[in-house]
Amino acid sequence: MIKVVGLGPGAIGSLTIETVEILKNGKNIYLRTEKHPTVEYLKTLSIKFKTYDDKYEKCNNFDEVYRAIAEDLIEKHETYGDIIYGVPGNPLVAETSVKLLLKLCKEKDIPIEIFPAVSFIDAVIQSLKLDPIEGLKIIDAFDIKNQVLDKRVGLLITQVYNKFIATDVKLALLEYYKDDMEIHFVRAAGIKGLENTREIKLYELDRQEDIDYLTSIYIPKELDAAVDFHDLIEVMNTLRGENGCAWDRQQTHESLKKYLIEECYEVLEAIDTNNEDEIIEELGDVLLQVVFHAQIGKEEGYFNINDVIKGITNKMINRHPHIFKTIESKDCKQVLESWENIKKEEKGFSNYTDTLKHVPKNLPGLMRAYKVQEKASKIGFDWNCAEPAMEKVLEELQEVKDVYKGKNRAKILEEVGDLVFSTVNVARLLDIDPEFAVNYTIDKFIRRFQYIEENASKRNIDLKNMSLAEMDALWNEAKR
Repeated sequence: MIKVVGLGPGAIGSLTIETVEILKNGKNIYLRTEKHPTVEYLKTLSIKFKTYDDKYEKCNNFDEVYRAIAEDLIEKHETYGDIIYGVPGNPLVAETSVKLLLKLCKEKDIPIEIFPAVSFIDAVIQSLKLDPIEGLKIIDAFDIKNQVLDKRVGLLITQVYNKFIATDVKLALLEYYKDDMEIHFVRAAGIKGLENTREIKLYELDRQEDIDYLTSIYIPKELDAAVDFHDLIEVMNTLRGENGCAWDRQQTHESLKKYLIEECYEVLEAIDTNNEDEIIEELGDVLLQVVFHAQIGKEEGYFNINDVIKGITNKMINRHPHIFKTIESKDCKQVLESWENIKKEEKGFSNYTDTLKHVPKNLPGLMRAYKVQEKASKIGFDWNCAEPAMEKVLEELQEVKDVYKGKNRAKILEEVGDLVFSTVNVARLLDIDPEFAVNYTIDKFIRRFQYIEENASKRNIDLKNMSLAEMDALWNEAKR
């Protein structure tokens, strides 16, 4: 039998009579650490024990420490039979070594009994006068980077052992909370003469001189402490609600299509100008469109934002098997090939034409042409170099010349389309993005046009009154 007893948060009065009797009458007693205020009292009772403090020196991290302790306790049980293991606080509250021990005992069919105690949580609640029913989330400082923070509940962070850990905690909290938010620094909760509870600013956390193994941090529930994704969902829910905005309530998936496209292009423009504030704003506008469509889907009963998030999360995992399933190194080319193959399986494409049809028709024409050509190229339907594609452009230009004076508009449209499509092919074979190229030319055109207009203005001439020859002369000046 392995008996696990809790030593409470540190005050003698928190020790249970049962735990004291077990320790006084027991043999083969092992404590996780001697660095606990209650241990001094156990010594006055002449209780003999050994500790695992040496594991903290030998192991590289706390996970190794706790695993080593649990494994050693199993060995001690095999050697001595009945043993007693004592831990600070309550054995079932934030005590990793006990969790590992319980797992090992289950695997090896070893009887184990837990004797509860007052936990440090009880002491903190008493010290700060908290009611946990209002919402309390407890996080191990070592695991904070894996946790989802939520301003809607109080947050208790345990085991803030030193300034290095406090710095990690602070940086993680600053990604969500305001830097000047009032938080509670709690040391030695429940231990008379040692207890120290005070309010500090979040940014001051790792500047406290008395941080040690008895330190915890409490961040109170504060709805104004941050603005998160759930706030955006609630804003959209309000705007679409009974007393919401008339315009927002009228929108549909169809009516919002143009705004999604416009917002995406505004993101691209912000990226081109390298303006981080504008990138943040424009990405927010795109996110709003996603949330807007999800809200409509929720109201219609077909899907909600969680379905959207679940779908893209599963897709990313499935499309990256070399990361999430079998870890293997792949270069960019191999990753893209794998992506396309998995996509074919997901979409159920039965032939190569299906992959071409899947390129969205709502894409800008140049972009759609590029993507269709690129997919056809992957199965070998392509020229080896740009020269034949250039000859094709000349051929298509001649076909435009052959029909442009005629009255068959459908034929003219077809031949002009062929010319544009062939030009995209040249750009692709030269590894030039046709959208970028044409926008570069448009910007160049605007700059030269501006030169013409400014020079006309200096001469007090309205552009409308200038001849084409005069404008062309200024155009050539602008080129130079």
